[in-house]
Amino acid sequence: MSEWVALLIAMVAVCAVVLAVVVLRQRRVGEDDDPTETPDVIEYMTMMIGVVYAIVLGLAIAGVWEGMGSAQADTLREAQALHEVSARAEVLPPDARDKVRSEVDAYVSYVVKTEWSYMSEHEEISAEGTDLLAQLRRTVTERAPQTELENQAYQPMVDRIATVDEARNSRGQSVGPTMPGVVWFGLVVGALVTVGMLFALQIRRSTRELLLAAAFSTLIAFLLFLIWDFDNPFGRGISVTAQPFIDLFPGLGLD
Repeated sequence: MSEWVALLIAMVAVCAVVLAVVVLRQRRVGEDDDPTETPDVIEYMTMMIGVVYAIVLGLAIAGVWEGMGSAQADTLREAQALHEVSARAEVLPPDARDKVRSEVDAYVSYVVKTEWSYMSEHEEISAEGTDLLAQLRRTVTERAPQTELENQAYQPMVDRIATVDEARNSRGQSVGPTMPGVVWFGLVVGALVTVGMLFALQIRRSTRELLLAAAFSTLIAFLLFLIWDFDNPFGRGISVTAQPFIDLFPGLGLD
């Protein structure tokens, strides 16, 4: 049995039990029962629905915001590690230094000019970018240090390339929507129920009430749009940019 079927069965079962209890209890009520003495539960239910939905909405916003921040941090970490590799290559002989720096520049240029748009279109990192990074790793690791100064720079360069690889893989895992479908189901249904409770309260057509109802509905729609937009850190309006690469490699003219 799939999770969706189990969820549907559970929801239907809960509704059936509640309705059955209410109907059976109503049949047992005597003629001397005075319903005016029982507190009206409609306002209490509306308040609880609003509170529960606000908690779910807040958790969803916090989750996608954290994902956006993590994607931005991975991008900065990747760019900073590449900048360190290029800087530490200064101690290498001119031919080896130029080769390392040219491969770093080629990788950065490809990421900024090609791979960023590729991620938006295909929701994954490209194989060509992975190959460029692998070539840089081979260039650094296959050349044995020949002086004490090169030996001191060798391991930090290897470590920085490993950091680049790790940050790149993290960036690849952040591409595309990350919010599960069941969460979106809860958010949309919760929004419909929360807004629908306005009608249960018998809202009148006064200007003040209509304005408040419109503002409330607009706020929920805006928050749902915000979650949807943040849910894909690299592919929508408010997205993570390649600005760290541009800032750390100004000589490449990537603006």
